[in-house]
Amino acid sequence: MLGVFIGSAALIVILSVFNGFEKVIVSLYSNFTPEIRIEPKQGKTFDPNTPFFNAVHRDPKLFSFTEVLEEKALIRYGTTGEFIGSVRGVSEEFLKNPQLDSTIERGTFTLHAGNNYYAVIGANVQAKLSVNIRDQLSPLQIYTPNRTASSSADPLSEFQVTYIYPSGIFNIQQDFNSLIITDISIMRGLLKEPKNVSAIDLNYKKGTNLDDVKSDLQDKIGVSFTIKDRYEQNADLYKTLHYERWFIFIILILVLVIAIFNIIGSLTMLVIEKQKDIAILTSLGAGKGLIQGIFFFEGMMISFIGCIAGMLIGLIVCFLQEQFGLVRFGDNMSAIDAYPVALRAFDFVLVFITVGGISALASGISARLSIKRLGEIKEEL
Repeated sequence: MLGVFIGSAALIVILSVFNGFEKVIVSLYSNFTPEIRIEPKQGKTFDPNTPFFNAVHRDPKLFSFTEVLEEKALIRYGTTGEFIGSVRGVSEEFLKNPQLDSTIERGTFTLHAGNNYYAVIGANVQAKLSVNIRDQLSPLQIYTPNRTASSSADPLSEFQVTYIYPSGIFNIQQDFNSLIITDISIMRGLLKEPKNVSAIDLNYKKGTNLDDVKSDLQDKIGVSFTIKDRYEQNADLYKTLHYERWFIFIILILVLVIAIFNIIGSLTMLVIEKQKDIAILTSLGAGKGLIQGIFFFEGMMISFIGCIAGMLIGLIVCFLQEQFGLVRFGDNMSAIDAYPVALRAFDFVLVFITVGGISALASGISARLSIKRLGEIKEEL
């Protein structure tokens, strides 16, 4: 019972911690990952000025409609070196996200102030180029291929360059920290792309059924575009989180199997100790089904008492961690300072069903051994 208790409690705690990490990571990603993204199936850009996209923009359920123009670029800063990363130009509605400031380590999330345009850079860009956002004498130099350039003796003529000052440094995750975000007008001038965009990012108001929205958009938009939800935009991330979760679950289940199968040994010893009682019950008319049911019920009782008590303790531990952050990270963690947890009813159902299934198997084996022992007792009698 103690083994099942510890195993069940550990399963609830570990699964809840993985849920918490998933929730934190997804929330950090959601700052830069829209609920729905529309991209062209062929080519890099498309024209958003169509009746369909204008109708989408007027949807009353829509929270933000962001035009995105993104391209790989060579970035220089003073004499500290070079860095190749992505530069993403976004339209004004991108700034509607109220959580953007929470990603900033230094500076502000400012893209446009007065007549001046700025860029917000990822932590990797800052570390590689040693960017000082307080230095207003050294702008970032962004180079992209000049699509209209002809062959020339001057290699610099084959590149389009723009100069822009950084306003802030954000730190989210490795995939995003090599990104530079600026106003879409800067990218339009840099790429000489007056109207086309790379993607359209859509975020909807709370309570909107995103599955229905995606299905409706896919039916109307045709086959020339791809519509991705957050899971599809970050498929590798979600798969990694799920794989890690299930691998840990399987490892803990193996430990739980060992604990539960100790029931076989315990009940076998009980059968040996209760030989006289089994003989008395048999002489009183007890059949095989009754004897087998007694030992099966005892095995299930041991397992379920341990399981329910373990889940209850796991629930209490997770609740205390969620409310008070009892187990904390080191001081170098900036995003979160304590292990996150998120309780889900599905985890409790999963643990209960898993323990019940393994217990039924172990108790069934023990009960069959009791019947076998009953036959030996009858032969002795």
